[in-house]
Formats: sequence, structure tokens, C-alpha cells
Amino acid sequence: MRVLGVDPGLTRCGVGVVEGVAGRPLTMLGVGVVRTPADAELGDRLVAVEQGIEAWLDEYSPGYVAVERVFAQHNVRTVMGTAQASAIAMLCAARRGIPVALHTPSEVKAAVTGSGRAEKAQVGAMVTRLLRLDAPPKPADAADALALAICHIWRAPAQNRLQQAVAAHRTSGATGTSGTPRTPGASAAPRTSGASRAPRTLKGRSA
Repeated sequence: MRVLGVDPGLTRCGVGVVEGVAGRPLTMLGVGVVRTPADAELGDRLVAVEQGIEAWLDEYSPGYVAVERVFAQHNVRTVMGTAQASAIAMLCAARRGIPVALHTPSEVKAAVTGSGRAEKAQVGAMVTRLLRLDAPPKPADAADALALAICHIWRAPAQNRLQQAVAAHRTSGATGTSGTPRTPGASAAPRTSGASRAPRTLKGRSA
């Protein structure tokens, strides 16, 4: 499995590609940051993010794209920029038919460090250890992108089993116990009322 992790942002959009399967050593194929100037027009910055992500997709051809799920922040301006960059990443992947997975920061931290409240330094240290790197990737956005990719590789098998179980449950719910579809409104054969039963023959007593 090859996953492109994207830590969305307008000024710095972290990107990292990790390859491997759950339960085995993972390999980092590339890591970096797509940057845009803070004084540029918003439209130009979004185009720059798109072009940067497209270049990574062209170079590494990932099978999946993992993007950090945007969550509410006190700084509305920051969360808006993050949401816009996140949408660009999802658009680029969808245009190529690449499945996109969204993971919250706490999910990523828990998957990589074992704690959903881990600090960025802890995430960077674990990413360095898991990918057998010489030093933590910098800036932190790059390390976060790799952490997203690692998280998806580890969580994907469980998510797939859950989705299959849900699909199977829905399919079985649409059929009867015998496997044949239920007919809405259908009921068991009606009972024969007492009025329609065959009349009894009364034998009179002999005189």
C-alpha cells in the first residue's frame, strides 16, 4: 500500500509518501512541503497548492491519499485556510479516482504514539523511529504528513473489515432468513375464522 499523507495548510502544506502494510516495516518514499507566499492572492495560493500536490501525485502515484480532517479552532482565519487546502487535496485525488481518507489529529497521534494528546515533538520522534530516519523531518508539517500516511496504513485493514461487516449486515437485513427477499406488507396465511369452519352434525337421541 502506498499512501500520500497531506497535512493541509495554505502557507505550508505538508506532504509525505509512505509504502508498506500493517504489521511490517514501513518505508518513506518522499517528504516535503508545498509553500505559498502569505502576501499572495488567495486564488493564486490555492492554485499553487493544487500544482504542488499534483506534482507529488505524478511522481509517486499513490493508491490512497490521507488528509487531516479539519476541526474547529479559535482562529477562524487559520481554520479557513486549512479547510481550503484540504479541499484542494481531496479534489486532486478525486479527479484521478484515488480514494481519500480523513483522519483527525487525535486519531493520528494515537496511532503513531499511543496517545491522542501527544505533542508534535513526540509525533516527529515516533515517525523518525518507525520509518528508520536519521532525523525528524522538518518542518513539523512534513512529519505530520508522514504520520497521516502511517496512520492510514495501520488503520485501513480494520476500516475495511468494518465496512464489509456493515455492508453484509445491510444485505442480510434486506432478505429473509431463507435468503429470499421479503415482500413489504406480506403476512402469513390468514387463519380460518370460526364462521367458515365446516358445521358439526348433531345426532338426535332416539325416543
